[in-house]
Amino acid sequence: MDRKLVIIPTYNEKENIEKIIRTVFNINDYHILVVEDNSPDGTADIVKRLMTEFPERLFIMERTGKLGLGTAYISGFKWALEHNYDYIFEMDADFSHNPNDLDRLYDACKNGGADLAIGSRYCKGVNVLNWPMSRLLMSYYGSAYVRIMLGIPVRDTTAGFKCYKAEVLRAIDFSKIHHIGYGFQIEMKYTVWKLKFKIQEVSIIFKDRTEGTSKMSSGIFKEAIFGVIGLRFRSMFRKWERVNN
Repeated sequence: MDRKLVIIPTYNEKENIEKIIRTVFNINDYHILVVEDNSPDGTADIVKRLMTEFPERLFIMERTGKLGLGTAYISGFKWALEHNYDYIFEMDADFSHNPNDLDRLYDACKNGGADLAIGSRYCKGVNVLNWPMSRLLMSYYGSAYVRIMLGIPVRDTTAGFKCYKAEVLRAIDFSKIHHIGYGFQIEMKYTVWKLKFKIQEVSIIFKDRTEGTSKMSSGIFKEAIFGVIGLRFRSMFRKWERVNN
């Protein structure tokens, strides 16, 4: 049986964390690693309580503070590879990503030939609920800008709902991933594509959080978009090779 790990980074997610954990565990045989950035609201305490109920399926990695989304996922990726998981997922804690779509991402990798499956808001029109028009336009046209600048054949370049085959993550030199914020999502997709792995977008409906506080801001998004220029420049002088592990 395939070993499947869902990585959920958290900071102040006490309203959502127990519900998202129980929902994922009710779907299928997934394991969860919560990468917790020292939330002052007690998120870690909730996870630890649930770990006694799910001792073989739920794990926590506690960090000293808010160290960035990218470093949270990279830490989680390394943990997943050390523990021999076959498929590794990225997912938010706030239900903006529907846990029922985990099986669809897994199927795209397991049976659909994908090395990286992306839960895409934009591959079949625009499937976003409850966002103000300004944020939707910023996201949609930001993704288009990234696609044009990098030449990457992905409609939703900033998506954070993904499934990787373990062999993809083993082939990436994480020391060369520069972005630690939301630009990390762009850089990882670009790296996977440059290393000639197959990417497939799976259409999802993205629903904005109803509980807790959003971590997104226009500044974070602009940082990711402007970082594309540096990513494109660095790629011109880099030899893209898979790491042999």
